[in-house]
Amino acid sequence: MSILDPLYIAVSWVVVTFHKLLGNIFGDDSGVSWSIAIVGLVVVIRTLLIPLFVKQIKSQRALTALQPEMKAIQQKYKDDRQKQSEELMKLYKEHKTNPLASCFPILAQAPIFFALFQVLNGLGTEPPQGRGVLEGEIALLESAANAEFFGAPISASFMDSSTTVKIVTACLIVFMSATTFTTQRQLMTKGMPKLDSKNNMMLQQQKIMLYLFPFIFAVSGVYFPVGVLIYWSTTNLWTWGQQFYVIKRNPTPGSPAFEALQKKKAAKLGMTVQEMESLNDPKRKPAAEEPKQIGQRQQPKKKKKKK
Repeated sequence: MSILDPLYIAVSWVVVTFHKLLGNIFGDDSGVSWSIAIVGLVVVIRTLLIPLFVKQIKSQRALTALQPEMKAIQQKYKDDRQKQSEELMKLYKEHKTNPLASCFPILAQAPIFFALFQVLNGLGTEPPQGRGVLEGEIALLESAANAEFFGAPISASFMDSSTTVKIVTACLIVFMSATTFTTQRQLMTKGMPKLDSKNNMMLQQQKIMLYLFPFIFAVSGVYFPVGVLIYWSTTNLWTWGQQFYVIKRNPTPGSPAFEALQKKKAAKLGMTVQEMESLNDPKRKPAAEEPKQIGQRQQPKKKKKKK
């Protein structure tokens, strides 16, 4: 038994369970049920990763708040890279944050991604080889091996000779790379405060991710089975939607999305943003109240005329 077998069992069990449920609607041997079952795997995994996503958001906002201190350290130790790195790591430790937190959801999905890759690769061999719960299930194994997504077997990759497979996989690779790029760009243009790009490690890291990840997916995607491309395209859509919701409903202070939300709130109250912020300022002194008069209304005193 391999140490990866428990992972194969978990991934294949989720997919097979969704397939059996969907088989009552689309048919047991339908490619639609197998394709949607992979989407179901994404829903399960991303739901489990929500706490990690929340931690990622908190870490990113903590890094944003630390930008002035980080810049001061970079200026102070600009001629000593080692000392600069030590002080930055000390700063991260004190504030319990991590500059690599934005990569955590991707890294957490890597084992699932690899397990699904191996399960689908087994379906593409002759004869098909089952991994996880598919092992020994001949009827189920054949059904999965023959399942198609728009005419392309879910176990096939771009490197296969079929023209249909190449067209389907090429479309999925383009979609996967495009959604990766737009998700990262959405974060940078709407979800991050306007920061000075000079010696800004956080902004440089985000720019690298903006172009590096789509390039990696575009190059490596030709080796991924159709089912894996469906998985990654779906998880990209989930990430984009999740990020869009957070940016719109709970944006990072100082970001363009935060400024837009403040303007919207101020417009509803019929005032400017500055007036609304002054009302919410805890240091604002309350306006002096006029003294209340008790009893009958006091008549103004008449001035005596000088004789």
